[in-house]
Amino acid sequence: MRSHLLVGQVRHRRMRPHVRDFTHGVYYLALDLDELPEVDRRVRMLGIDRRAPLAVRASDHLAAPGESLAGAARRHLAAEGIDARAWRITLVTNARVLGYIFNPVSFYLCRDGHGELQIVIAEVGNTHGGRHLYTLRPELGASAAFTAQADKEFYVSPFISMDARYRFLVLDRPDGLQVSIHEYERPDPTDASDAVATGADDGRVLTLYAAVRLQPRPLTTAQLARTLLRYPLITITTIALIHWHALRLWRRRLRFYPYGDGA
Repeated sequence: MRSHLLVGQVRHRRMRPHVRDFTHGVYYLALDLDELPEVDRRVRMLGIDRRAPLAVRASDHLAAPGESLAGAARRHLAAEGIDARAWRITLVTNARVLGYIFNPVSFYLCRDGHGELQIVIAEVGNTHGGRHLYTLRPELGASAAFTAQADKEFYVSPFISMDARYRFLVLDRPDGLQVSIHEYERPDPTDASDAVATGADDGRVLTLYAAVRLQPRPLTTAQLARTLLRYPLITITTIALIHWHALRLWRRRLRFYPYGDGA
């Protein structure tokens, strides 16, 4: 199968007004959407739209009721003016663990018939149960890595304003996957640290850097069991860490942007 596991580390670094940096181990599933029935047959502890210790449900992603993930991804691309009928689409995501799911961001890596990465769909979720899709096209003149930018359109953190912009970098190679996200905000004229912060082309300054570095592993029942022993309850760990770091930022009295307040 082309579907596989990805194991590695995620890093978050907040640049301003207070620096916070943490790294922890993670794993993801990299699922070829046309292989999902075969994955379901061959890896019994991973259920595709069925109960299992780990489960992937189309309804947890961009699919409408009764729609397959492969069909939903191609429908979304068609709505963006892209004929992806012959493309290979790989979903990089977390599965439900014992029924619980939280994905801060999943990625659909969309390759054409020649295997070239043409589009990346970033499916962003927040702790309020919302979900938003960013359809990313590569910048002209980009290097070997896939790079794209997008204005922020979806509430994620109460400590970052909606007036922000993302820069994505995706390096997808046989020996591993690297994805980084830089988030830029308008500088705060009352904050002296913004005067020396790294700037974007439009005058925004770097607020947050997040990156994953992952290596492929075979998607087998034995390998998946070993990975689960190493990283048990990863979706619950993710949501717990988000709230723990939010609490620490709140105690530092960072500016707070309430959910629904113009977001």
